[in-house]
Amino acid sequence: MNTKIWLSSPHMGGTEQNYIKEAFDTNWVAPLGPNVSGFENDLENYLGQDKKVACLSSGTAAIHLALVQLGIKLNDEVICQTFTFCGSSNPIAYQGAIPVFVDSEPETWNMCPKHLEEAIKDRIANGVKPKAIIIVHLYGMPSKIDELLAVANKYQIAVVEDAAEALGSTYKGRQCGTFGDFSILSFNGNKIITTSGGGAMVCNTEEDKKQTIFYATQARDNAPHYEHSKIGFNYRMSNISAGIGRGQMEVLDKHIGLRRDMNAFYTNLFKDIKGVEVQKQPNADFYSNFWLSCILIHEDAPFTKAQFQEAMDAENIETRPLWKPMHMQPIFKNALYFGDHLSQTLFEKGLCLPSGSNLQQTDLDRIKKALNKLL
Repeated sequence: MNTKIWLSSPHMGGTEQNYIKEAFDTNWVAPLGPNVSGFENDLENYLGQDKKVACLSSGTAAIHLALVQLGIKLNDEVICQTFTFCGSSNPIAYQGAIPVFVDSEPETWNMCPKHLEEAIKDRIANGVKPKAIIIVHLYGMPSKIDELLAVANKYQIAVVEDAAEALGSTYKGRQCGTFGDFSILSFNGNKIITTSGGGAMVCNTEEDKKQTIFYATQARDNAPHYEHSKIGFNYRMSNISAGIGRGQMEVLDKHIGLRRDMNAFYTNLFKDIKGVEVQKQPNADFYSNFWLSCILIHEDAPFTKAQFQEAMDAENIETRPLWKPMHMQPIFKNALYFGDHLSQTLFEKGLCLPSGSNLQQTDLDRIKKALNKLL
């Protein structure tokens, strides 16, 4: 059996061990230390816009702390993109708040500005103004930021920007992860760069960063003993994980280039196959890191989605359906939803393909061969 070709496996650059060794040599293995502050500085310099970054245990933790700091409480309503991973929406439930799911638009597959406004108008008409909006840049593709922020600003609703999959993607030349009242990043094992597990909160002020760290370190008040006037969480990133992140930052732009090369490979591979559509950037305003390259298999394709998956699986090549929308999940079956079911269609037709920055020419040849065998 051939070795497995994964969707997106970790890809080390080589210098990560230096930062980890230094942490061990100096006994900085606690959830603080020079690597944490160094990684935060690296991210702040990369993102620009004078942002402040706090490194945390996960992207989900960052979304949770964003909602905590926005004052989201029991029975508050929070609008969330339905076409996303549960890490975007679960923190709403952590706060006892109520998710309101909004559908996608066809160009980026992210939150539709028209459906967003429809949802806000409906909730206000029902006497409940949503307290926050969680927008996502799915698979690395930037959302229609200007249009979404225009709606949020019109109704004066805070925005949490989930850029977990979009580090290095830009909208009109500005880095994703710099547009929200709070923005979040993820460094999970399959992301564009990884710290094995981890994430970050991107803040607009130093005060917000300090408050994030306060909540992420059990909300310990300034006292000689352990004093707590707020509920806190154990969400800080470790110095060891941050050391991996520092090494990964050195290869981030290279990895983005390689991921974009994978998207170009699939665009070329499927260009003459009727009914197969590779996700692409809508126009020059959108620059995607193409964290994952995705396809839609339409009714007029020469094979079905199931047939394509079976053919790839037979050659030990991983594929995965696009995210199942949150409003279709059993846990959220009673949640409000606004849209025209585009996300459901994307889920039914779509697949993620191997997109890692560490794929070799032999891997691409195997993918091509498996497709030709199916055809």
